[in-house]
Amino acid sequence: MIGVTFAHHSNEKYCFDCMYKYKIGDKKNDTYEFEINLQNNNLSKIVEEQLKDKKTGLVSYILFENNKILVDQNRKSKYRRGYYPSHSVGKSLVSLVTGYALCEGYINHTVFERIDYPTVADTLYENQKLINLLNMQAGDDAIIGDRIYGKDNPIKGKSPNTNTIPIKKVMKKYFKGKKHLGLEPGLNFNYSALTTNVVMNYVIYKTDDDWKKLLHKVFVEDAKVENRVYFGKSLEKHKYGNRKSGEYGRYAFYAKRYDYLRIAKLVLDHWNNDTCVGKYLKTMYDNRVDRQFDDYSNFRGNHNAAQTYGGQFLFDPIEIEDRPILMMDGFAGQQVVIDFNNNKIITAHSTDRHYDYYSLIYLQLNPD
Repeated sequence: MIGVTFAHHSNEKYCFDCMYKYKIGDKKNDTYEFEINLQNNNLSKIVEEQLKDKKTGLVSYILFENNKILVDQNRKSKYRRGYYPSHSVGKSLVSLVTGYALCEGYINHTVFERIDYPTVADTLYENQKLINLLNMQAGDDAIIGDRIYGKDNPIKGKSPNTNTIPIKKVMKKYFKGKKHLGLEPGLNFNYSALTTNVVMNYVIYKTDDDWKKLLHKVFVEDAKVENRVYFGKSLEKHKYGNRKSGEYGRYAFYAKRYDYLRIAKLVLDHWNNDTCVGKYLKTMYDNRVDRQFDDYSNFRGNHNAAQTYGGQFLFDPIEIEDRPILMMDGFAGQQVVIDFNNNKIITAHSTDRHYDYYSLIYLQLNPD
């Protein structure tokens, strides 16, 4: 069996009120109610111990299997009003929204065709195939991304944080006229926050006045979230006014703990029912790429355990390549895992990536 290394600390500053956001739904919506059958077993005892020890950072854990919640535990934390940040889990949710945009006809081409997006004209993102953007293979390695610089959001690993700057300004200041700097797309995996924001703002551009309508369709009508959820804007309150229109998409996402589970169940249901969105998800799986990463056994989270990447999702946890398992990972230990064959979902939220990921998540996937 592979070796186990537990997490180093990865704290985060809570930032729910520091940015403007797209508000999705009402404070209380017509929701999906879960069936609950709580188990008193070894897993529930480990979760309880991890929650009591605040040094682990764990604040919420849910195990959902065969349409029932079997483990459901949480504690109070700095996540005020119960809104947990997604961090890079939000990248995966951008992909889910993109799948909807394709299926609803806002994007009238396949993921294998090139985007038509004036904002990225005369940059290395111009005329990119959508699949290359979704798979983090945009060829933007020289300017941004962790393949060279070890960080996913700043320009050349230093500054500024491109999550905080509207996409048009980022393109104009750092990418305009630098199309020749791009490497050949579709070759190297280069994890980059900006690439996700290019996809998100492309969808905003294509949906135009229907952007909020699309978000409502995904999260309120179909996922049936109970409470309002939010995508962030690339406008900070202390620097900008709250501009209501424009391409200000930022993949930062906030929701309450049960609503993350509802969104994960939406993904599970689309996959199992082979809907249009389900076919999109399967296309992402079928066209996943090698992450070219050499530290899979470090077990700090899904990001370290997954060997492949497809459409903003992580796949193929080490030594569990026999079935499709979709994984999402966010800074400080935010985790969503969907085991399609076993109808199982695991969600974990944390303020510090220092809990026992191996026992709480990896072993629950029943590796050989």
